[in-house]
Amino acid sequence: MTGATEPPLPGLEERWTTVRGVRVRYFVGGGGPSLVLVHGLGGAASNWVELAPALTRSHHVLALDLPGHGGSSPLPAATSLTPFADVVAAVAEREALLPAAVVGHSLGGLVGLRLALRRPDAVRALLLAASGGISSGTRAREVAVTTLVLARPARLVAPFRRLVARLEWLRYPVFGFLEVSDPPALSPDVVEGFLAGPALHTDVLSAGRALVADDPRLDLGAVRCPCLVLAGARDRMVPVEDAIEYARRLRAPLRIVPDCGHLVIGERPDACLEAIERFVSPRPAPPAPGA
Repeated sequence: MTGATEPPLPGLEERWTTVRGVRVRYFVGGGGPSLVLVHGLGGAASNWVELAPALTRSHHVLALDLPGHGGSSPLPAATSLTPFADVVAAVAEREALLPAAVVGHSLGGLVGLRLALRRPDAVRALLLAASGGISSGTRAREVAVTTLVLARPARLVAPFRRLVARLEWLRYPVFGFLEVSDPPALSPDVVEGFLAGPALHTDVLSAGRALVADDPRLDLGAVRCPCLVLAGARDRMVPVEDAIEYARRLRAPLRIVPDCGHLVIGERPDACLEAIERFVSPRPAPPAPGA
């Protein structure tokens, strides 16, 4: 289990920078092709605790706390997701990681899309994991997202995260139904990784409002990089139908993870790691004719 003095992402170095008036906390590690990990609404870089350390074996990995999330300060006057994408690009550029493959979970998928549309030179591949954006703008979803953000239940649980990590039965009221299909399947590190960030959040509402206001459907045809859509079969926060629509409009392959909910990167890190490695690892060039 991750101790209080250990880094939230073992094997990655914690760093800080200031871009667009935001003091950003981020983590880098590994070597090889560049890979940027973008967490979801109410999350933090620590959400990638099972994936980021494993990915550093073959990639140069960057995982950051989005503005207003985790240790990063809020983004002044953010009314859309474009400024969030600009912050991601600026941090990656500062680390000389562009162009990079981008993996976005939930809100992070939509931020990755905005980055790919705004800076096609910066994104060589995009993997959308349980990505929001298509049905997020419906009135019912808007009310649900706003209520969840304002209530901030994870912040209330965050001080007890080590207890939740230790006792499997406590994971049902914390993660059950909406977020994961099988709460006991979460490792203790994943539990702490998802509950550590909310204790530090300063402005999740701006990102939530930008999420429900953003409808990417008309723009998806303009995405030029290869894409892969990943979804949990039992996701109750983002319907599987959204993943199907993303795949159709992006002309991208779709992978459904069985018996898995919205927090696919924590509930089934094995399936996610395989999907990421297969998709973003550079493919060898075909042999020259006659070789």
